[in-house]
Amino acid sequence: MHNDRLIDALMTQAFASLQASPGARAYYDRQRARGASYNAALRQLANRLVGILHGCLKTGRPYDETTAWSHHLTEAAA
Repeated sequence: MHNDRLIDALMTQAFASLQASPGARAYYDRQRARGASYNAALRQLANRLVGILHGCLKTGRPYDETTAWSHHLTEAAA
C-alpha cells in the first residue's frame, strides 16, 4: 500500500529539481543514459531527494547543493 498524494508530491519535487539543481539534473541524466525510462529515472531521483532530506534532518544541516550532489557531479565529470 502506498500514499498517492505523497508519491505525486515527490514526483513533482523531482521534476521541478531538474530545472533548479544541476546535481539533480546530472543524476537524472545518468539514470536515463543507463536505460531507465522517464518515469523510472524520475522515481529514482525522487528517492535520492528523500535520502538527501533525511540526511539534512538527521544532521540538522540545511540543504547544500554542493554537499548533496558532490560525488554524483564528480562521477559525471569523469
